[in-house]
Amino acid sequence: MARALVYSCTSCGASHSKWSGRCDACGAWNTVVEDAPLSTGPKAQGLGAKRGRGMVLSDLAQAEAPAAHRPSGLSELDRVLGGGLVPASAVLVGGDPGIGKSTLLLQAAAAFGRAGLDAVYVTGEEARAQVRMRAGRLDLADAPLRLASETSLREILTTLEEVRPDVAVIDSIQTMWLDSIDSAPGSVTQVRAAAHELTTFAKRRGAAVILVGHVTKEGQIAGPRVVEHMVDTVLYFEGERGHPYRILRSVKNRFGPADEIGVFEMTGAGLAEVANPSALFLGERDAPAPGSAVFAGIEGTRPVLCEIQALVAPSPHAQARRSAVGWDGGRLAMILAVLEARCGIPFAGLDVYLNVAGGLRVREPAADLAVAAALLSAREDAALPPQSVVFGEISLSGALRPAGQTENRLKEAAKLGFSSAIVPARSARASETGLTLHPFPDLAALVGEMFGAG
Repeated sequence: MARALVYSCTSCGASHSKWSGRCDACGAWNTVVEDAPLSTGPKAQGLGAKRGRGMVLSDLAQAEAPAAHRPSGLSELDRVLGGGLVPASAVLVGGDPGIGKSTLLLQAAAAFGRAGLDAVYVTGEEARAQVRMRAGRLDLADAPLRLASETSLREILTTLEEVRPDVAVIDSIQTMWLDSIDSAPGSVTQVRAAAHELTTFAKRRGAAVILVGHVTKEGQIAGPRVVEHMVDTVLYFEGERGHPYRILRSVKNRFGPADEIGVFEMTGAGLAEVANPSALFLGERDAPAPGSAVFAGIEGTRPVLCEIQALVAPSPHAQARRSAVGWDGGRLAMILAVLEARCGIPFAGLDVYLNVAGGLRVREPAADLAVAAALLSAREDAALPPQSVVFGEISLSGALRPAGQTENRLKEAAKLGFSSAIVPARSARASETGLTLHPFPDLAALVGEMFGAG
């Protein structure tokens, strides 16, 4: 009897009985593909006749030793992983082409090897001679690391079953292929099957598997989203090509805090760790100038100070431009609307440019007040008070909402030599940091106090 074909959407995961150009569930085009069975999955026929083995059930009170983190010695990487690599875990690392994923993981695998772990590095994109050349440039030629160049997942798993490593790096998941799947390497079915096989190996043998994933032009890891659900940790390696700084960001971590970041600097000898990111992002900051505001943010558990720059200029076009680098463009439009509706500050006919210095991407809403202060400073051509940091969330009514971990933000600012802070009124409480706080209940009060407007 012929096997019934099943189709699913790679965007939302909805199942379909036949192929169509548009998914009925999410409306995406050209995302419906045929599902092929996984090589280790159960056969579709005979399931009802054959009984499986019973499961072992336990209660929540059963005492088990917590998962032990194995540090690599790279403090920034260990911070993002939650303290180190956990045995029997799967880690997925994504990033733009050429950003330094292979360099980072080669350094990480060498660091784990030098820390006493049995590490294996498998590349499907390069020859072994190319990896050795990079290792020599990074001064890693003497690291206790075993290397292989292979794309057949059957050969890779057979070798890993024999050598039983503690850490296995697979670069990359899109180049792996299973001979039991009738599709090309990099296809949705191949990527999902390869990720399933490698994750199953990690759980079964207690090894930590690190997978490299390519990203799409939107910045998401290519392939089905179910791969991110399979693994324990998802990391993104970010950075601007014009800047030497790279940020390793955790977006999912079952063994540590999410949204944690590690900062690296790309040098001729590889990726160097940056112990104090705040000093790095503010290192090239000149004297206070119009359009500049220092934001005291929180990335994971780490306070990070960065400079937000704004430029407001008359537009020569009928439609003014709105451009944001390192911040959400939709939120920029919201801040401009609040300034016009609640404070009477129009930006019609003015081009607005916003930039987060150093290549950092700011995602938390506590940056609203710093963005508004930078925009007002640029529009009025008046610099903010020197040695001041700004943070707070802006509501649509113009009210200022307090930000979390206020004390940690103020301590980081005081450590870097700042003397005052512009904060929401509800965040202004007694602080032991020594900073002078300037509380404001709403955005209109800030405008009136600092720029002489109502």
